[in-house]
Amino acid sequence: MKNEIHPETPDSSERPRNTLDKVIFTFGNTISLLFLFTVAISFYEVLMRYVFNAPTMWVHETASFLGGMLFIYGGIYALSINKHVRVVLIYDLVSDTTRRWLNVFHHIMGLLFSGLLSWAAYQMVQDSWFTPLGDLRLETSGSAWDPVFPALVKGMVFATLCIMFVQFSLHLIQELNGLRKRKDV
Repeated sequence: MKNEIHPETPDSSERPRNTLDKVIFTFGNTISLLFLFTVAISFYEVLMRYVFNAPTMWVHETASFLGGMLFIYGGIYALSINKHVRVVLIYDLVSDTTRRWLNVFHHIMGLLFSGLLSWAAYQMVQDSWFTPLGDLRLETSGSAWDPVFPALVKGMVFATLCIMFVQFSLHLIQELNGLRKRKDV
């Protein structure tokens, strides 16, 4: 339910809930400008390729990399402002107390999900950042330009999942505190 007095103002469930969420939200709004940069370099590529017959070697991989990184960040951004996917058909029909318990269940499942995926992402990072002997060697794309974007994307997936685990932990604590305060009233 949106704020009736100021419809453009999000209700309290759509705002960052803690300091970590505020940092994620603010940083996300700032880096969203990279979408404009991606459009600009893609336009540059089209211009160079079709007008000057001089295609670039770096634009496609850079645009894909930036888009992928922003998409990955979108997960923790959505969680920071409570805009993640949920079954609203059920969620909107139940009482506030039941919603809180559904939130607790969601946060516990989110902890399990992000914890297990963090472990899998860690294994991915190990394989893409280090040789079997343990020397640092970042995986590259294998193209003519050969940037280290695949290794960086895998590192971003790992870092984001770790942050998401912390977010779910903080949200679970906040939700349980809210349930406890309701019982005290």
